[in-house]
Amino acid sequence: MATENQIAKSRRKPKFSTRHVNRCWRCGRRHGYLRDFALCRICFRELANRGELPGIKKSSW
Repeated sequence: MATENQIAKSRRKPKFSTRHVNRCWRCGRRHGYLRDFALCRICFRELANRGELPGIKKSSW
């Protein structure tokens, strides 16, 4: 989980556009970020398994 300082730093406007950091809105994680949902892979899986993401269901075959 990201610290408050890391989250605050990533919210500021960066000096260069390539320094922008995408973070999960639930936990603040920056790796494994899914742009379509603004979530990290871990939070995405938790919410999808609970059925809290509309239109997402676990695939099985």
